[in-house]
Amino acid sequence: MSPESRQANTTMFDHHYMARALKLAEQGLYTSDPNPRVGCVIVQYDQGAEGRIVGEGFHLRAGEPHAEIHALNAAGAAAKGATAYVTLEPCSHTGRTGPCAVALVEAQVARVVVAMVDPNPQVSGQGIERLQAAGITVEVGLLEQDAKALNPGFISRMQRQRPFVRLKMAMSLDGRTAMGSGESQWITGPEARSQVQRLRARSSAILSGVESIIMDDSRLTLRADQLELANADDIIKRQPLRVILDSRLRLPLAAACLREPGRTLIIATEQHSDEKRRKLEAAGAEIHVLPMAQEGRVSLTDMLHWLSENEQVNELLVETGATLAGALVGAGLVDELQLFVAPTLLGGEAKPLFALPDLTRMVDQKRLTIKEVRAIGHDWRIIAEPLTD
Repeated sequence: MSPESRQANTTMFDHHYMARALKLAEQGLYTSDPNPRVGCVIVQYDQGAEGRIVGEGFHLRAGEPHAEIHALNAAGAAAKGATAYVTLEPCSHTGRTGPCAVALVEAQVARVVVAMVDPNPQVSGQGIERLQAAGITVEVGLLEQDAKALNPGFISRMQRQRPFVRLKMAMSLDGRTAMGSGESQWITGPEARSQVQRLRARSSAILSGVESIIMDDSRLTLRADQLELANADDIIKRQPLRVILDSRLRLPLAAACLREPGRTLIIATEQHSDEKRRKLEAAGAEIHVLPMAQEGRVSLTDMLHWLSENEQVNELLVETGATLAGALVGAGLVDELQLFVAPTLLGGEAKPLFALPDLTRMVDQKRLTIKEVRAIGHDWRIIAEPLTD
């Protein structure tokens, strides 16, 4: 059934209430991981065409009630005969919480409007089928693209078995990321750094290469003072997983990231010292060995699949130097670039944004689609996507 026919019965009020459900879903942006961000609004149309909201909710964090359950609890008996607007197909399986499709059936709602089908191919459509089997009218596809934009990582993990990869880099106006000596703090201003903190907060994990860690001694953590959100103290309770690509385990034992709250995971190859491994593990690191790719480096594709399957990484934020950034772009593994551009010049001897040695002809260039350009304090943020064939 086409999206157009599935939405044939929707009204302006349906759009209004689904937009409200999407707004609610955004409240789980920094906390729901690894679960998707979902919102639900229950509307009773018993007293007029405009309807009235009798219950609403959103999914806050994994293990806690889903959006539909919060909304049904708020609605109580008023849910009977009502319309439920849900940004993601209600689940049909029992995990840490019960199936939401069953709860909607038991509440005797009359109609369910769903923004998007569950992207998990193993369960996709089953929640809708359960609702329809109970005689509930189901309409699918209203504001679908907006719903998908809320959960790029969850969709990627379900459909591609790898995270959504977002590459963040800060550069000067002449495309440089650090002085020739490696000194890089700070190119951009505090407003840009606050935006980076928000990117970290929405991510399941932060990836960096060991060279960058050695040079900058990055902590790769959320910091409430830079996050600048009202609930920052609550958000930083969930520190993203720190992932460091370190084929030969060169990470210093005194690295700051090993002393921070949360987990530090080192991805290595077989070419490492067992003694150094024991010392790093004693210092708090977790180490996982993956097969080598070219030049003795970690296979980037294998790493992404492993993080998706074993760590449930939805959105992976990459903060690294030119070598790893170039390798990811060159391999076609970057889904989005967020480039923060400072109004300054660092000169020809400074370090470049990407190492892309295979680009030797104009036909080899990596073209991008610019999605957004916005001023952030005194800097500029460019959001771009690689242009696909």
